[in-house]
Amino acid sequence: MMSKKLWLAVPLAAAVAMTGCTTTNPRTGEPQRANATLGAGIGAAVGAVAGALSGDGSSSRRDRALIGAAAGAAVGGGIGYYMDRQEAQLRDRLQGTGIGVERQGDNIVLNMPSSVTFGFDSSELTGAARAALNDVTAIMREYPETRITVAGYTDSTGAEDYNQRLSEQRAATVGNYLAQGGVERQRLNMVGYGESQPVASNDTEQGRAQNRRVEITLTPIGQ
Repeated sequence: MMSKKLWLAVPLAAAVAMTGCTTTNPRTGEPQRANATLGAGIGAAVGAVAGALSGDGSSSRRDRALIGAAAGAAVGGGIGYYMDRQEAQLRDRLQGTGIGVERQGDNIVLNMPSSVTFGFDSSELTGAARAALNDVTAIMREYPETRITVAGYTDSTGAEDYNQRLSEQRAATVGNYLAQGGVERQRLNMVGYGESQPVASNDTEQGRAQNRRVEITLTPIGQ
Protein backbone atom coordinates (compact mmCIF):
# COMPACT_ATOMS: atom_id res chain seq x y z
CA MET A 1 0.00 0.00 0.00
CA MET A 2 1.25 3.51 -0.82
CA SER A 3 2.21 5.66 2.12
CA LYS A 4 0.44 8.88 2.99
CA LYS A 5 3.57 10.82 1.94
CA LEU A 6 3.38 9.32 -1.53
CA TRP A 7 -0.21 10.45 -2.07
CA LEU A 8 0.80 13.91 -0.93
CA ALA A 9 3.68 13.92 -3.42
CA VAL A 10 1.48 13.08 -6.43
CA PRO A 11 -0.71 16.21 -6.37
CA LEU A 12 2.30 18.29 -5.38
CA ALA A 13 4.23 17.07 -8.42
CA ALA A 14 1.29 17.71 -10.71
CA ALA A 15 0.86 21.20 -9.30
CA VAL A 16 4.54 21.98 -9.89
CA ALA A 17 4.30 20.81 -13.48
CA MET A 18 1.08 22.77 -14.07
CA THR A 19 2.74 25.92 -12.74
CA GLY A 20 5.66 25.37 -15.08
CA CYS A 21 3.29 25.58 -18.06
CA THR A 22 2.13 29.07 -17.17
CA THR A 23 3.25 31.66 -19.71
CA THR A 24 2.90 35.40 -20.25
CA ASN A 25 0.54 36.58 -22.96
CA PRO A 26 2.81 38.50 -25.37
CA ARG A 27 0.01 40.89 -26.34
CA THR A 28 -1.35 41.80 -22.89
CA GLY A 29 1.60 41.03 -20.62
CA GLU A 30 -0.71 39.07 -18.33
CA PRO A 31 -0.08 35.51 -17.06
CA GLN A 32 -1.90 32.79 -18.96
CA ARG A 33 -1.99 29.01 -19.06
CA ALA A 34 -0.26 27.61 -22.13
CA ASN A 35 -2.13 25.26 -24.44
CA ALA A 36 0.03 22.45 -23.11
CA THR A 37 -1.13 22.87 -19.50
CA LEU A 38 -3.83 20.20 -19.47
CA GLY A 39 -1.64 17.58 -21.11
CA ALA A 40 1.29 18.46 -18.90
CA GLY A 41 -0.84 18.23 -15.77
CA ILE A 42 -2.20 14.81 -16.71
CA GLY A 43 1.26 13.65 -17.67
CA ALA A 44 2.62 14.90 -14.36
CA ALA A 45 0.05 12.98 -12.35
CA VAL A 46 0.62 9.77 -14.32
CA GLY A 47 4.38 10.21 -14.17
CA ALA A 48 4.28 10.79 -10.44
CA VAL A 49 2.43 7.55 -9.81
CA ALA A 50 4.68 5.59 -12.17
CA GLY A 51 7.80 7.02 -10.59
CA ALA A 52 6.60 6.32 -7.10
CA LEU A 53 5.74 2.70 -7.88
CA SER A 54 9.20 2.00 -9.32
CA GLY A 55 11.87 0.60 -7.04
CA ASP A 56 11.59 -1.24 -3.75
CA GLY A 57 12.60 1.19 -1.03
CA SER A 58 10.06 3.51 0.54
CA SER A 59 12.45 6.28 1.60
CA SER A 60 12.88 7.68 -1.91
CA ARG A 61 9.31 7.30 -3.17
CA ARG A 62 8.63 11.02 -2.95
CA ASP A 63 11.76 11.83 -4.97
CA ARG A 64 10.82 9.28 -7.63
CA ALA A 65 7.31 10.70 -7.76
CA LEU A 66 8.64 14.20 -8.42
CA ILE A 67 11.06 12.98 -11.09
CA GLY A 68 8.28 10.96 -12.72
CA ALA A 69 6.02 14.01 -12.68
CA ALA A 70 8.59 16.13 -14.49
CA ALA A 71 9.07 13.50 -17.19
CA GLY A 72 5.33 12.98 -17.53
CA ALA A 73 4.72 16.72 -17.85
CA ALA A 74 7.18 16.99 -20.72
CA VAL A 75 5.57 14.11 -22.60
CA GLY A 76 2.03 15.23 -21.80
CA GLY A 77 2.69 18.82 -22.88
CA GLY A 78 4.03 17.54 -26.19
CA ILE A 79 2.86 19.31 -29.32
CA GLY A 80 1.05 22.12 -27.50
CA TYR A 81 4.15 23.15 -25.58
CA TYR A 82 6.30 22.93 -28.72
CA MET A 83 3.94 25.23 -30.62
CA ASP A 84 3.53 27.56 -27.63
CA ARG A 85 7.26 28.25 -27.59
CA GLN A 86 7.35 28.79 -31.35
CA GLU A 87 4.36 31.15 -31.22
CA ALA A 88 5.92 33.23 -28.45
CA GLN A 89 9.14 33.68 -30.41
CA LEU A 90 7.29 34.60 -33.59
CA ARG A 91 5.19 37.21 -31.79
CA ASP A 92 8.31 38.70 -30.25
CA ARG A 93 10.30 38.84 -33.48
CA LEU A 94 7.43 40.12 -35.66
CA GLN A 95 6.26 42.98 -33.45
CA GLY A 96 5.95 46.16 -35.50
CA THR A 97 6.35 44.42 -38.87
CA GLY A 98 2.65 44.45 -39.79
CA ILE A 99 2.60 40.64 -39.98
CA GLY A 100 -0.14 39.10 -37.86
CA VAL A 101 0.34 35.98 -35.72
CA GLU A 102 -2.78 33.89 -35.02
CA ARG A 103 -3.11 30.63 -33.12
CA GLN A 104 -5.62 28.09 -34.44
CA GLY A 105 -5.54 25.05 -32.19
CA ASP A 106 -2.04 23.62 -32.53
CA ASN A 107 -1.47 25.53 -35.79
CA ILE A 108 0.15 28.96 -36.10
CA VAL A 109 -0.90 31.26 -38.95
CA LEU A 110 1.19 34.24 -40.09
CA ASN A 111 -0.87 36.75 -42.07
CA MET A 112 1.24 38.86 -44.40
CA PRO A 113 -0.76 41.68 -46.05
CA SER A 114 0.30 42.84 -49.49
CA SER A 115 1.17 46.26 -48.07
CA VAL A 116 4.02 44.55 -46.23
CA THR A 117 5.08 41.90 -48.72
CA PHE A 118 4.59 43.05 -52.33
CA GLY A 119 4.10 46.15 -54.41
CA PHE A 120 1.00 46.60 -56.56
CA ASP A 121 0.62 43.83 -59.16
CA SER A 122 4.05 42.46 -58.21
CA SER A 123 5.43 39.17 -56.90
CA GLU A 124 8.77 40.65 -55.82
CA LEU A 125 9.28 40.89 -52.05
CA THR A 126 9.80 44.31 -50.50
CA GLY A 127 12.82 45.01 -48.31
CA ALA A 128 10.60 45.05 -45.22
CA ALA A 129 9.19 41.65 -46.13
CA ARG A 130 12.66 40.18 -46.58
CA ALA A 131 13.76 41.47 -43.18
CA ALA A 132 10.69 40.00 -41.48
CA LEU A 133 11.04 36.68 -43.30
CA ASN A 134 14.66 36.46 -42.17
CA ASP A 135 13.37 36.36 -38.59
CA VAL A 136 10.66 33.85 -39.51
CA THR A 137 13.23 31.64 -41.23
CA ALA A 138 15.51 31.62 -38.19
CA ILE A 139 12.66 30.41 -35.97
CA MET A 140 11.51 27.82 -38.51
CA ARG A 141 15.02 26.35 -38.53
CA GLU A 142 14.94 26.17 -34.74
CA TYR A 143 11.62 24.26 -34.78
CA PRO A 144 11.97 21.65 -37.55
CA GLU A 145 9.03 19.50 -36.43
CA THR A 146 6.47 21.57 -38.36
CA ARG A 147 5.08 21.51 -41.88
CA ILE A 148 4.81 24.89 -43.62
CA THR A 149 2.06 25.84 -46.06
CA VAL A 150 2.47 29.14 -47.92
CA ALA A 151 -0.81 30.28 -49.47
CA GLY A 152 -1.30 33.27 -51.77
CA TYR A 153 -4.58 35.19 -52.17
CA THR A 154 -5.76 38.18 -54.23
CA ASP A 155 -8.76 40.45 -54.40
CA SER A 156 -11.27 40.17 -57.25
CA THR A 157 -9.92 43.06 -59.32
CA GLY A 158 -8.88 41.90 -62.79
CA ALA A 159 -9.30 38.60 -64.59
CA GLU A 160 -9.77 35.51 -62.45
CA ASP A 161 -7.10 33.45 -64.22
CA TYR A 162 -4.59 36.28 -63.87
CA ASN A 163 -5.32 36.56 -60.16
CA GLN A 164 -4.83 32.82 -59.78
CA ARG A 165 -1.38 32.97 -61.40
CA LEU A 166 -0.39 36.00 -59.32
CA SER A 167 -1.38 34.27 -56.09
CA GLU A 168 0.68 31.20 -57.07
CA GLN A 169 3.69 33.37 -57.95
CA ARG A 170 3.52 35.21 -54.62
CA ALA A 171 3.26 31.98 -52.63
CA ALA A 172 6.21 30.56 -54.55
CA THR A 173 8.27 33.71 -53.94
CA VAL A 174 7.75 33.51 -50.18
CA GLY A 175 8.33 29.75 -50.05
CA ASN A 176 11.51 29.98 -52.12
CA TYR A 177 12.82 32.76 -49.88
CA LEU A 178 12.30 30.55 -46.83
CA ALA A 179 14.11 27.70 -48.57
CA GLN A 180 17.01 29.95 -49.54
CA GLY A 181 17.29 30.87 -45.86
CA GLY A 182 17.77 27.26 -44.84
CA VAL A 183 14.26 25.84 -44.37
CA GLU A 184 14.12 22.31 -45.80
CA ARG A 185 12.08 22.20 -49.00
CA GLN A 186 10.38 18.96 -47.98
CA ARG A 187 8.66 20.91 -45.20
CA LEU A 188 7.26 23.46 -47.66
CA ASN A 189 4.03 23.45 -49.66
CA MET A 190 3.19 26.48 -51.81
CA VAL A 191 -0.31 27.03 -53.15
CA GLY A 192 -2.30 29.87 -54.72
CA TYR A 193 -6.02 30.44 -54.22
CA GLY A 194 -6.46 33.55 -56.35
CA GLU A 195 -9.61 35.47 -55.49
CA SER A 196 -11.55 32.39 -54.34
CA GLN A 197 -11.22 32.80 -50.56
CA PRO A 198 -11.84 36.43 -49.54
CA VAL A 199 -11.80 37.36 -45.86
CA ALA A 200 -13.54 40.71 -46.46
CA SER A 201 -15.78 42.38 -49.04
CA ASN A 202 -14.21 43.19 -52.39
CA ASP A 203 -16.61 46.12 -52.73
CA THR A 204 -14.35 48.46 -50.73
CA GLU A 205 -10.65 49.28 -50.96
CA GLN A 206 -10.19 48.36 -47.31
CA GLY A 207 -11.75 44.96 -47.94
CA ARG A 208 -9.71 44.35 -51.08
CA ALA A 209 -6.53 45.21 -49.17
CA GLN A 210 -7.36 42.52 -46.59
CA ASN A 211 -7.93 39.97 -49.34
CA ARG A 212 -4.53 40.61 -50.93
CA ARG A 213 -2.36 38.55 -48.60
CA VAL A 214 -0.03 35.63 -48.09
CA GLU A 215 -0.64 33.26 -45.19
CA ILE A 216 2.01 30.96 -43.75
CA THR A 217 0.53 28.11 -41.70
CA LEU A 218 2.76 26.09 -39.39
CA THR A 219 1.36 22.65 -38.60
CA PRO A 220 2.99 20.15 -36.23
CA ILE A 221 4.32 17.09 -38.05
CA GLY A 222 2.16 14.09 -37.22
CA GLN A 223 -1.17 15.94 -37.44
